[in-house]
Amino acid sequence: MSKIHKDVLLNAVNDVLNYSTEVKKRNFVETVELQVVLKNYDPQKDKRFAGTIKLKYIPRPNLKVCIFGDQMHCDEAEAAKIPFRNVEDLKKLNKDKKLVKKLAKQYHAFLASDSLIRQIPKLLGPGMSKAGKFPTPISHSEALSSRVQDSKATIKFQMKKVLTINTAIGHVGMQPAELAQNINLAINFLVSLLKKNWQNVRAVHIKSSMGKPHRLY
Repeated sequence: MSKIHKDVLLNAVNDVLNYSTEVKKRNFVETVELQVVLKNYDPQKDKRFAGTIKLKYIPRPNLKVCIFGDQMHCDEAEAAKIPFRNVEDLKKLNKDKKLVKKLAKQYHAFLASDSLIRQIPKLLGPGMSKAGKFPTPISHSEALSSRVQDSKATIKFQMKKVLTINTAIGHVGMQPAELAQNINLAINFLVSLLKKNWQNVRAVHIKSSMGKPHRLY
């Protein structure tokens, strides 16, 4: 159950969007970020959590996704103008740490044919996992373009060494109701990952890339 009041959420969303689209419009589409500060958590002792959730609306439409594909997926990717690499392309990297790191930095997310997924560590070494970008498996039973859209709509929460968690949950080109829905989904999912749920939440803010934070909780 969300402890963020609906009116508080909508007012904050409207303030964020109004500032970025009316008061101080930038020459790029600003991302809207959810910022959560935790309490009663010890990153050193407590088990670190991680989880992913697919939001209803894509938070960052320009997110770059790359396919590690078998022949069929590579053909499908080429036809849809989706970046891809085949097995030979991956072999050419020769497990070179710098080249794998460079590849991981080029894209926000990776998808791989399920027939290839077990070969990734052999082909690329541990670099993709270290970068937190190990590919998500994909099959031929679903359209590649829809899986790419799903990937763009998916966000990840991960507990690290600090008590603040930031993640993109939308952009200033969205409708207020769309942004509010994404925020609700994201915060309720994050709270479900916490050992004491809302008792572990100190504060929740949203802000656009260049705007000021607005407190929700």
